[in-house]
Amino acid sequence: MRVSEINWMQVEAYLHHDDRCVVPLGSTEQHSYLSLSVDSILSDRVAAEAAAPLGVPVFPVLAYGITPYFMAYPGSLTLRVETYLAVVRDLLDGLAQSGFRRILLCNGHGGNAPAAGLAVEWISQHPDCRVRFHNWWNAPRTWAKVMEIDKIGSHASWMENFPWTRLGNVAAPAGGKPMTNLDTLRLLPPAEVRRVLGDGNFGGLYQRPDEEMLALWDVAVAETRDLIEGPWA
Repeated sequence: MRVSEINWMQVEAYLHHDDRCVVPLGSTEQHSYLSLSVDSILSDRVAAEAAAPLGVPVFPVLAYGITPYFMAYPGSLTLRVETYLAVVRDLLDGLAQSGFRRILLCNGHGGNAPAAGLAVEWISQHPDCRVRFHNWWNAPRTWAKVMEIDKIGSHASWMENFPWTRLGNVAAPAGGKPMTNLDTLRLLPPAEVRRVLGDGNFGGLYQRPDEEMLALWDVAVAETRDLIEGPWA
């Protein structure tokens, strides 16, 4: 259940019998021919579909993340690392104050990785709470499915091209691109990143058949649901 569709009294009633919740983490950044909100759309949707049968509340997605390398692409917005970690810490503090004790951070953007370290630190200061940081797209079963479908894919390629991340008035190019050397890319300032990447796809086909994408999605939802269910030792 989405928190945006219930009121505070319903949250309070829920907390009488359960203390789990999910917070999706996303980003607003270039994704080649796909929506600038790909990471937020996907983390929010996988969290909502995974949590729905369990009746676990899903909070609104944090739609801004850490993405300084894409700042030469208009529409990409980044938070400083210290800002992002302060926001996530404040959210965790607020959840604990409300009564949530088992929190899944369902992350859709690789740049948000510093929040994983924050979660460990935060737990050390809140020993009655548990936090899981879940990169939904490269969790073990989901990544194995990606590799089964196509071993070449990354940011803004086929593996993020779902029916719900496409733009209705924009057609993806046919074919694909060679994989970018990511080790080199990480050394470059934003203008050079754009020069190297061009349209923003890191490498791989732009699109694969929907039946393959929906099969991948089913694995991702099931894997995320298993983490929400626990155990939360």
